[in-house]
Amino acid sequence: MHVFVTGGTGTIGTAVIAELRSAGHTVTALARSDRSVEALAAQGAETVRGSIADLDVLRAAADAADGVVSLAFANDFGTAEGLEQAIAEESAAVHTLGEALVDTGKPLVVVSGTPWVPGRLALETDPLPLDGPVAGRARTVLAALDLADRGVRVSAVRLPRTVHADGAGGFAGILTETARASGTAGYPGTGDQRWPAVHARDAAALFRLALEDAPAGSTWHAVADEGDRVRDLAEVIGRRLGLPVAAVPDDTFGPFAPIFATDQPASGAATQRALGWQPTHPSLLADLENVTP
Repeated sequence: MHVFVTGGTGTIGTAVIAELRSAGHTVTALARSDRSVEALAAQGAETVRGSIADLDVLRAAADAADGVVSLAFANDFGTAEGLEQAIAEESAAVHTLGEALVDTGKPLVVVSGTPWVPGRLALETDPLPLDGPVAGRARTVLAALDLADRGVRVSAVRLPRTVHADGAGGFAGILTETARASGTAGYPGTGDQRWPAVHARDAAALFRLALEDAPAGSTWHAVADEGDRVRDLAEVIGRRLGLPVAAVPDDTFGPFAPIFATDQPASGAATQRALGWQPTHPSLLADLENVTP
């Protein structure tokens, strides 16, 4: 099928495009700049110029495609205002893409994060939280899933806190970059809180499976590592960078502080059974050994 992808130059998007093309699909990807056009062309993707704020561009590209994977999310979220703006842009983009596919039966794959459930692993059947700094993303996904009743084969892939490749990406990547800037491999809270993780290439395989086979209205967990202790992540980062490891104030991590301090393990077992998805790439702790000083 011919697939329209937004967010195709990021860690996840790059892997998704490679996965789709290796499975015989063709890809058109959204490109904001000449540099993005070049990067996407190198991956074998066609391109359409624009950003996720260009709703007419999104509508036309979705209409011309056999399916859509929505991954774009602005990376300027170092402040609460920036995060709020990124969520608003994503919401408008997903709404536009979904409306373009109404009554077509075409697949739309949207993305959110895994939820957290006190005292146990979060499951695919658990609801997304409707409060907190990223509650707007949950509302976007829930609205998209409602399109299952309007002739869209929509599904949602929930990503864990770290989607990684080559020692970088996700919340663990923020720990690394914060350590480089501050001179301390810091962790919020006690460090005993657990974060789930998945390698980008494994996540990409799940996006392809959802695009090809997921029933309308279904939700999946791209979770390979159910929960690494944050202190253990910081220990590897500190060793790789030659920096001391210590607890730091939660607000070191800006608008994500409440999430960073939360214990939030998750399971992808039901997803693996139902879709035949099998993670095969390195775990997060192993991949962090690729962090370079």
